[in-house]
Amino acid sequence: MSELLVQSQTGRTLLGMYRLLLDHFGTQSWWPWETTLEIMIGAVLTQNTNWANVEKAIHNLKEHGLLSVEALNALSPDELAKEIRPAGYFNVKAKRLKNLIRFLFERYEGSLTELAGEETGNLREQLLAVNGIGPETADSILLYSLGRPVFVVDAYTHRILLRHGMADEQVDYHALQGMFMDNLPEDVRLFNEFHALIVRTGKEYCKKKPLCSDCPLVHWDQPPILPEY
Repeated sequence: MSELLVQSQTGRTLLGMYRLLLDHFGTQSWWPWETTLEIMIGAVLTQNTNWANVEKAIHNLKEHGLLSVEALNALSPDELAKEIRPAGYFNVKAKRLKNLIRFLFERYEGSLTELAGEETGNLREQLLAVNGIGPETADSILLYSLGRPVFVVDAYTHRILLRHGMADEQVDYHALQGMFMDNLPEDVRLFNEFHALIVRTGKEYCKKKPLCSDCPLVHWDQPPILPEY
């Protein structure tokens, strides 16, 4: 990636965080699936579960020839739930997936090409109006599936920035997202890698009981502030 230029102190601080994590972990290359539809499905299935379980569920769909919008549209919620059972909360997630597929047909005649042609802001509003699609899922679809420069934030993002004095307990999704999007270049690859690196840091180091002395962010400009949990 070419050298990224930022103007604000917040941007320089965030970019320092990014470089430390990239140097430590290397490129993450998210997400591992092959098609736009697989990534959209994964964005819904990954709620409250881990990658391994999502991969099993997507493998089931692929093995049974169900990885098309037409096939998913034809399935009943119960049939879909059976296929995605490894992802957990399968009845709830089946309904959410059906809602997403229904939206795709109602708005874009089932065409992922038509969906991809929609303006980012409008599409984000439409996705958020789908029952069961929250900001993190909508933004994951936009960034990872459609290649839009939208930063995805999650619980790990909040925890890390909170502990380093860059966010407070009450900060909401929009404010956290704005911290990144208002202070960093609109670069899809940067946003993709940065989010993936934050997730990995949260899983391996910035846990509820953190491993600060081993964390790559121990050398970050911001001193860690550890709230009680």
